[in-house]
Amino acid sequence: MKLQDFKDTSTKLGFEAINKDRELAGQIQEQLINLGLLDAPADGRFGPISTATLQTFQKKLSPEEVGFLSSVTAQNLLEAKPEDFRTPIKFGSDFASRILKYMQAKGYQVFSNNQEYNIVYIEGLNADGTLNNDAPNVFNDRRIVIEVVDGVPKIAGNWEATSEPGSYYTYHPINAGGAARIQFGQYKAWAVGIHGNAEPHEALVQVRDITVCRDFNKDGTRTGDKLDTGLFAVNQHWGYDYPANDINNASAGCLVGRTRQGHREFMSLAKRDRRYKANNGYIFYATVIPGDDFVKSTI
Repeated sequence: MKLQDFKDTSTKLGFEAINKDRELAGQIQEQLINLGLLDAPADGRFGPISTATLQTFQKKLSPEEVGFLSSVTAQNLLEAKPEDFRTPIKFGSDFASRILKYMQAKGYQVFSNNQEYNIVYIEGLNADGTLNNDAPNVFNDRRIVIEVVDGVPKIAGNWEATSEPGSYYTYHPINAGGAARIQFGQYKAWAVGIHGNAEPHEALVQVRDITVCRDFNKDGTRTGDKLDTGLFAVNQHWGYDYPANDINNASAGCLVGRTRQGHREFMSLAKRDRRYKANNGYIFYATVIPGDDFVKSTI
């Protein structure tokens, strides 16, 4: 049944029944996404996160209908406006605001509700937002987590990191096409899992396709590299407390926080995200951006 048709009936559906109707479930998800309440994409699977999001929507407009879909909820979904639900972001000139404004300008998803964390990697940037020389084989990138608290962007975490392979895997690539260097952009591709064999630890593990640049000529840049899309075990893990000036074999192209303690803090934040708490299979977004373009665009 289509959501448009549902609003003209007296039918009431429980959430389990919605999950059995992929078309209806997908249309409800699309409306919730348009309102800024739910992550894209709409997949037609009405699981715990979609259920909790619809309940949040109902509590605002028709609290007496929480727990089932009726014509009233259907009509509300079709007529509601994004500005009624999206938390307006109160941008300033601070580092967190600059990052989120840059992301918005690029058309990336920005999560603005409390306990929704924006995971961002910025290449060639120092902790204070200034540029460095982005030298190869150095932990000179940033792993940053931003939460919008009651409309105000806040840095929840800011750690040394790398989004590039170290020297070992640049010259000894796992893939014959060359070491992987993630293509700049935003991806919804990681879930909580375990990384590593010699020192297994909790990490954000790649579960959906991303695009990487293959450094076949081993020059440490993306220029001219072939693009490759797929599952490559590009995980978000720790860098074993290696020295800041020597990534070495800590990364074959993963998104790596340098220290064990910093990574534990990162994972603790990720697991506090309200969407993960609703469903521990939640798939996280991460955004990877070039520091030089970020600084040039936000001066």
